[in-house]
Amino acid sequence: MRAINNAKDRYAAYKVLSSKEKGTFWREALINNAMYILLIIAVIYTFSQNHRFLAINSIINIISLSAANIPIACGIAGCIVLTGTDLSAGRVVGLTACISASLLQSVTYATKMFPNLPVLPIPLVIVIVIIVGGIVGWVNGFFVARFSLHPFIVTLATQLIVYGVLLMYIMINGNNGQPLSGLDNSFKSFVTGSKLSVMGVPIPNYVWYACIVVAVMWFIWNKTTFGKNMFAVGSNPEAANVSGVDVMKTTIGVHTLAGCMYGITGFIESARIGSNQANTGLNYECDAIAACVIGGVSFVGGTGKISGVVLGVFLLRIIFVALNFLSINQNLQYIIKGLIILVACAIDMRKYLVRK
Repeated sequence: MRAINNAKDRYAAYKVLSSKEKGTFWREALINNAMYILLIIAVIYTFSQNHRFLAINSIINIISLSAANIPIACGIAGCIVLTGTDLSAGRVVGLTACISASLLQSVTYATKMFPNLPVLPIPLVIVIVIIVGGIVGWVNGFFVARFSLHPFIVTLATQLIVYGVLLMYIMINGNNGQPLSGLDNSFKSFVTGSKLSVMGVPIPNYVWYACIVVAVMWFIWNKTTFGKNMFAVGSNPEAANVSGVDVMKTTIGVHTLAGCMYGITGFIESARIGSNQANTGLNYECDAIAACVIGGVSFVGGTGKISGVVLGVFLLRIIFVALNFLSINQNLQYIIKGLIILVACAIDMRKYLVRK
């Protein structure tokens, strides 16, 4: 009922505009929603070229691929709300994925990294990777908050540090950098198994884990003092500090939470990929940042919704899958991804300047 009344109010306000103002209204609406319009056009065009694009197995595939990237996007979104970013996210995913794989390899696997180690309980491994990711996030947040360093510089440094740690880790016990595979069936079943199918197409379990992550992050962002403080600091840290918000504690908390989300992503990716190596997680942060911006998380700070992040992840994934269905060259896809990020950021900044 409230939505209907709001729509009526907006329509009434639109009717009293002059013809010039109406023209401006539609022009702004087209510019602000350009990404969504282009997406609709892309979906229609892709379907016209390949009807399998909207088949049930393709739709489930898009949902599954999106679910795998939702935790990292939800984590990085908090950093963007604080007017920052996190370049270390992908490498943290790679490190935690390799840690998960090494701890959950089958005891019968010939080249098991830790041959005398039994398959650890899955909840314990989840806790371990969350702690590892959280530590990296804490370091990021501490240097950003304590020394007023730009997040770009801090996370660039930790990206290199984490990558170095990852390279050393996969050399342990004579592994010599070989891919970590031979995962225990219980691990693969827990992550990539399925309890529900739609028209014979199984939905992986990690889709439901992504739903849990979304619910938890939505609650944190919207129903906790920490979430309110995050938006306050992102909007105006000086004003937030005067209002009694502990800016340093909030900044560290946001980055630590982001690191925990990267750890969860690494755990999921470990089983989803099945063969983990040094390049696991490479450039994941780029897709996550693009999804956040497309979903309305603004780099100017203090603006964003978890629902927008989820929508952005889905929209970006639809575009990537559409490019594959259209048999677009892989090299060209990198160019298109870069253009998407550039256009999304430009539209975001334009919205800010118009409001200002």
